Amino acid sequence: MNLKRFIREKGVVLGGAILTTVCGLILCMDQLSQSISFASYDLLSSIKPLVHNPGPVAMVYMDEQSFKALGQDYDKGTWDRRLHTKLLRKLKDYGAKGVAFDIVFTVDSPDPNVDIEFSQAITNLGNVVLAAEWTKPDPKKNSGAVNMPNDRLSDAAAALGIAEMGPEEDLMVRKHFYDHMATVPTLAWASAEIMGAKLPTTDKDKLRPRWINYYGPPDHLNSVSYHKVLSDDPANSVPPDFFKDKFVFVGANIRTVAATQRKDEYRNPYSRWISQGASIYMPGMDVQATVFLNLLRRDWISRLIPTQEHSIVLIAGLLLGAGLSLVRPWLAFILGGAAMVITSVASYYAFTKANAWWAWLIVVLVQIPIALIWSIVVNSIILFVGKRLMEQSVAMYVSPAQVKKIAQNPDLMKPGNADKAELSILFSDIANFTNISEGLDSKELATFMNKYFEAAVSECVHPVNGTVIKFIGDAIFAIWNAPELQPNHRELACRGALLLRDRLKADEFTLRRGDYVTRTRIGLHTGVAVVGNFGSSTRVDYTAFGENINLAARMEGLNKYLGTDSLVTGDTYEPVQDKFVARFAGLFQLKGFAKAVKVYELVGLPENAAASAEWRATYAQALSRFSERDFEGAKALFQKTIELHPNDGPSLFLLKHIKDMDVSDLDPDWHGEVELKEK
Repeated sequence: MNLKRFIREKGVVLGGAILTTVCGLILCMDQLSQSISFASYDLLSSIKPLVHNPGPVAMVYMDEQSFKALGQDYDKGTWDRRLHTKLLRKLKDYGAKGVAFDIVFTVDSPDPNVDIEFSQAITNLGNVVLAAEWTKPDPKKNSGAVNMPNDRLSDAAAALGIAEMGPEEDLMVRKHFYDHMATVPTLAWASAEIMGAKLPTTDKDKLRPRWINYYGPPDHLNSVSYHKVLSDDPANSVPPDFFKDKFVFVGANIRTVAATQRKDEYRNPYSRWISQGASIYMPGMDVQATVFLNLLRRDWISRLIPTQEHSIVLIAGLLLGAGLSLVRPWLAFILGGAAMVITSVASYYAFTKANAWWAWLIVVLVQIPIALIWSIVVNSIILFVGKRLMEQSVAMYVSPAQVKKIAQNPDLMKPGNADKAELSILFSDIANFTNISEGLDSKELATFMNKYFEAAVSECVHPVNGTVIKFIGDAIFAIWNAPELQPNHRELACRGALLLRDRLKADEFTLRRGDYVTRTRIGLHTGVAVVGNFGSSTRVDYTAFGENINLAARMEGLNKYLGTDSLVTGDTYEPVQDKFVARFAGLFQLKGFAKAVKVYELVGLPENAAASAEWRATYAQALSRFSERDFEGAKALFQKTIELHPNDGPSLFLLKHIKDMDVSDLDPDWHGEVELKEK
């Protein structure tokens, strides 16, 4: 891997890891992550299975029906304590184990006998907890204010407990309330304590955060209207065993509290995700009862400590940010979705099986989307840039029309992609280039060659959809019928050869150095070759190999002997002979090849055939005499060809060849083949 690519890939991976991790850790800060953290808790609380009959608890609601049935003042909101006395007696008869009043009795009743009877009922039942009010601590005094029930009732109660809930701004109570500066515990804590729950004893353990394990939506716990408990009508009362061996919470139902009082109503995680309606709020007494059951069952929810959460977010950020950056966008989507599912399922499992939670939505809703966006955006940019670079690179070899097709199917240029194919192959070369270049300074030579190759590629090869494989010194190696199939590849190759021959004869490509004049020689052949991407792990070239490639190169070299500009084999010319004018130059056995090759000189297009008809016909007659071993007749006709077409290269070559050849040594099967000893 080269340095630039290494830096680019490492930069993308490192950038994704840092961005995802930093965003996650920033959200771990309490002030910023509170809403997403609460959502993590709320969502798990609302989708976990409901717990039916979670424990020995029952609710007695001071609801609207009870206000009416018992004749209490709805606007005033306070009840006659004689009703509470009667309630306690009923509950004792029903076998209740204890009672918690979520009502603060701070003032004495106007009639002292009412409180005396009420306190006696409290004492007789035994496990009765009365509520106290708690105000925020004063930092200067290092203490808070507790409004206790009146002395008579406080002395009769088994315990006192603070009715404070500690709700969040969205009116949802999520954590057990406990304040070490309070002189009494919470109502739920005191109730659990007198019921024999195993509770922490040290301040450190008491202050450890505990999150409420809600067992269901509002109105999920067993409840009954206050007036039904007191009713003597069998059809309107509660079953005898409804309160047996249960701890009973007594308090107001939030939907019936007087308008002049603060409403004791709170939201529930289950109701966070449902539309507004009559059941989205739950009485504070239900929250107290739920906390009581948490303490009794020891199934409250614990949140991971900050160090643990930060470690998870850090690891997730590094893995997601780095990992998703390394894959294509479609795979990043799949892996990101899988990460969301795995994180969600693992968090749900921890919540339901281990009563543990953490702000997992930071990973699911923040880190994974950020990592996905980074991966998609960055990789899309890289792919776009890579595609553009590929198009620019491919444009050096193929025509603009082919560039678009290859861009749509980049596998055509994929490393290692090679196949056998029938190709029309072109080699060109500048005659006597070595001698010419010796007379040029480097700048002049570079300018000339750049101009030469620019014209050859953009004006000759690409217009007929040829693919330039490479430049070899001053030579051009081009093919047709790859990387895309071209049914008319022979015709295209011949047209490209004519364009090269004619365009590169212009004055701008003529350099005279001594006796040398620039001249482009072209060889064409069609045959099967292996074409594709070849190279090492660090460099790959699109090229072609095979015997037919060598034969095309030999055809270009044969021009040097025949004094021609463009030679094609019969394999290329004969299938398209109706589209071009050429003369059969003869049969040549090239060095390194066992069989003789039919060679044609490409002359031009059919519309220009008349200008060369006579000398082509004369040469054909001479070649026929030559193959028939009538060498004297052949020489006369070759001479005539030279008269019609001065300095005709093939005629001059064959005249010399007749002079040098040993006629007596010819094979009986010889039919005009000319063997070349050199390339």
